This record gives sequence, C-alpha cells and structure tokens, in this order.
Amino acid sequence: MQPIERSRSRSLSVRVADELSKRMRIGPLQAGDRLPTEAEIVEEFGVSRTVVREALSKLQAAGMVRARRGIGTFVVGASRAKPFQVESSPDDSLAEALALIELRIGLETEAAALAAQRRTPGDLDAIQAALNAFNVAMEQGMDTALPDFQFHLEIARASHSPHFPAVLEALGPACVPTSFLEAAAGEEMSAIWTSHARNEHRSIFEAIAQQDVDAARAAMRTHLANGRERRRASELPRRDLRP
Repeated sequence: MQPIERSRSRSLSVRVADELSKRMRIGPLQAGDRLPTEAEIVEEFGVSRTVVREALSKLQAAGMVRARRGIGTFVVGASRAKPFQVESSPDDSLAEALALIELRIGLETEAAALAAQRRTPGDLDAIQAALNAFNVAMEQGMDTALPDFQFHLEIARASHSPHFPAVLEALGPACVPTSFLEAAAGEEMSAIWTSHARNEHRSIFEAIAQQDVDAARAAMRTHLANGRERRRASELPRRDLRP
C-alpha cells in the first residue's frame, strides 16, 4: 500500500471509529450490545473491510469494545438503570454543562481522596488500564469520552463507597464530553488542552498510587476546575482564546 493510500485508510478508520464511539456514548448502542457486523459497517460507511478492521482495532485498543471469537464485537461496560438520573448530552447548553461539572467537582474530589486512602492493588490496576485506554484514544485522534469516563468511574469505585460510582453511572459517559474542544478551539488550542488534560489525568493517578490523600483531592479538583474553564472558553470566539 502506498503512503497516500495508508494515510487515507487511517483517516477513514478514525472517522468510522469516532462515529461508532459516539453511538456508544449517546446512543443507540449501550453496554453489552453487539456492534453491527463488518459487512454491515462496510455497507453503511462505504469503506473497505480493511478500514473497518482498523476502526474496530482502535476501539478495542481504547477499551471501548471487546471481540468474542465467532460471536461478534460487543460494547464494554456496565449499564444499569438508577433511581438518580441527570439528563446530560454533549449538546447541552453552556449553563447546563457548567452545572454538571460543578456537581462532579463536589462528588469526584472526595471520591479521589477516598480512593487514595482505600485503593487496593486491583483498583490501581483498573485505574491504570482506564488511563492507558484514554491515552490510546487520544493518540489515535478518537473521541475520548468513553475511556475518560471509565477512568473517573474506576476512581469512584476505588473509594469503596457504593454511592460515588452509583451517581457517576447514573450520569453516564455523556457527563465527560470532549469532542467539542477540537471543533470549538481549533487545532492549535486543542493540542494545548489535550496536553493539559493528559498531565492532569497522570497527576490524579500518581497521587492515588502514592496514597497521598491531599494530593489526590487537589489533583482531581484542579482537573475538573480546568475542564470547566476549558468548556467555558470553548464558547468564546476563537480569537479570544488563550492557553
């Protein structure tokens, strides 16, 4: 395959992977659902089987799907109906999005502190795996909302208090929308924000790994507060944005 053909194939596979990711994040695909077959995806998107396989490989590397030999490819995760529910969508108004982040600051700051205090080696492995999946999705240029949500959910689970993960599960992956950043901020600003987000996630993980309660609390608060400011800044005209 020539370089131009390889580049086009990668671009198409990212487009297919991103569209499937959005369907998992905001519907109709849910945890446990089987993805359409390769042939069905080929027909829908008008791409080759090679492109489809590359797209599915990206989703699998990012921890979003799991292939079962001879059966199909399934959406990863646990999804249950909860009595508590907040309707959230990547298309929420700015005020609604900021209110949701405020809720997460109050919730996840203390969840991170408890995770640092109570986490087990198994919890740390799960958080690390989610962080790795987040980084892979980011490197592949894919929508990072699902692995990002999984990272925060694993931290909530590591608190060993059932209510923190229950609230996050009720909110769902749409509470961590990220795709608006690139579209609103442009390529240069998106790269800056991407770097900041990666560093913030790493700081949270390291504080929990070191069982530093105060540092974990501070790192999570900083990450979510910065996310709030990035969300607010994304609404400004591009010329008004600053790092």
